[in-house]
Amino acid sequence: MTELDIKTADGGFYDGFSTSVAVPAKIIISILVVWAIFWPVQSGAVLNSMNAAILEVFASWYIWLVAFFVTVSVVLALWPSAGRLNLGLEDEKPEFTYFSWFSMMFGAGIGVGMLTWAVAEPVSHFGSNPQTIMGLATAKTEDNIRYAYQWSFLHWGFSAWACYAICGLSLAFFSYRRGLPLTIRSGLTPLFGQALAGILGHVIDVVAVVATILGVAQTLGFGVDQFVAGLTRIGIGGMVSAEGGASTAGVIVALLVIMGLSTLSALSGVGKGIKWLSNLNMVLSIILLGFFIIFGATWFGFNAMFIGLWDYIIALPGMSINVFKSDGVEGSEASLLAQWQGWWPVFYWAWWIAFAPFVGLFLARISRGRTIREFVLGALIVPALMCFVWFAWAGGTAIDLELNGGANGVIYDAANGDKIFAMTEFMLSPISEALSYGFTLLIVVLLLTFLVTSADSAVLIVNTINAAGDEGPKSRPHILFWGAALALVVAGLLISGGTSAIQTAMVIGALPFSIVMALMAVALLKAIYNDTRREKAGVPTTFDNIEGATGNGLSSGLSSD
Repeated sequence: MTELDIKTADGGFYDGFSTSVAVPAKIIISILVVWAIFWPVQSGAVLNSMNAAILEVFASWYIWLVAFFVTVSVVLALWPSAGRLNLGLEDEKPEFTYFSWFSMMFGAGIGVGMLTWAVAEPVSHFGSNPQTIMGLATAKTEDNIRYAYQWSFLHWGFSAWACYAICGLSLAFFSYRRGLPLTIRSGLTPLFGQALAGILGHVIDVVAVVATILGVAQTLGFGVDQFVAGLTRIGIGGMVSAEGGASTAGVIVALLVIMGLSTLSALSGVGKGIKWLSNLNMVLSIILLGFFIIFGATWFGFNAMFIGLWDYIIALPGMSINVFKSDGVEGSEASLLAQWQGWWPVFYWAWWIAFAPFVGLFLARISRGRTIREFVLGALIVPALMCFVWFAWAGGTAIDLELNGGANGVIYDAANGDKIFAMTEFMLSPISEALSYGFTLLIVVLLLTFLVTSADSAVLIVNTINAAGDEGPKSRPHILFWGAALALVVAGLLISGGTSAIQTAMVIGALPFSIVMALMAVALLKAIYNDTRREKAGVPTTFDNIEGATGNGLSSGLSSD
């Protein structure tokens, strides 16, 4: 199958767009924004009720589904005949260098999260995790450090990137080898064929757009909180509420800056604004990380990295499939374990799945010409190792300061978004106030570049899906709309219920897309298996070698099955 005839408008405001996708997606997002802003109490109660039900009923589904994604990724990387298949035409070369490729992957995938959670997560698990609940370790003591890193590495390691890899690999395979449009529905063609040109395909793409907006909103929500904390640290007042979180004014100012810059970057395209911003934040990341490695807890971080990595790999199979079941007794060990799993692994798996259309489509866009093995190893291992390095030395420095450096809760008690600022200030203020201020400013700038990169990439991705996979210039008038829509989703949910409101909406939005992703993984295995058989039989496997095939994604750099 090398063509999928998705109907798009021939003129007017939606020229080149599938109105069956763009309009319903805009309506759903608009209703969510209006509901959250004008009926915050009612919307919060309904969303929380739905969220609690999903976490209780579908916890096993999320845990086992992500384990399945990891298994599929490993199989594809080790499968000799599958691994050498090119994600493009035969002998096609990649568009981007390895440095730019890794920079864009890291920046779009988890760059923002690193600045919040590289410090906050190891510190949080240092205080509480399943082992402390079961009495196997003592909170905030040395015997809990290894468990803290096992769980931190689990949440940001191979499992997270397997979600992105499956989605990205599916899109790249069917677009660049088969000529199909660069949109989510193309990944299901081996299962549903031409039916995807109609209502079924429209529903799949709408689900992907909504999941993308909510997944990116979750990331931006955490980022806005941290950005406001950073602005407060460098002396810009009026940004924090009495409760210690971002005030309404702080949210509005932060989003105006972030979304304004991201819209300008998105208008310049992937090869210009996004590429250069990604390279910039990679350089700034290296400077900041180098500071923690050299002047932070160097030896502690070294141990955390390598002992933690060993513990994580050994424990990965068990942690990946184990589901804690509540016994229904409030405060019991079983109930607390199930609650903890809902707060951490299940929430993260929902977040990565909701984020997968965005990161996956973006990875596909920047990975044309690479082999399947190169893509899987590059997208699965390299970014995960970068996360581990950040957790080991940034988070390790924080834990070491709390254990041995006299921090006495300065870092542990700070808000999650403020922990990295609290740690940096604690380290540098006694040496030089100017140096402390300079590094705080560097973190704020780095955070801003990560936020802008994530937001502008998301806007381009949503427009590509709405335009039936076309990345062309006709998507540009809609960049402004989706930039504003994303800002309003974040602002509406933050103002009405804080980051927990965004978290709740994201978990709900991720559920239908999790079903789509499960089918994408099955379809991908089927298509790759058939391609390996075709290669052995001497049958063409790319659309340019199939007689009569045109590949209806070719004009925008795409491909099909």
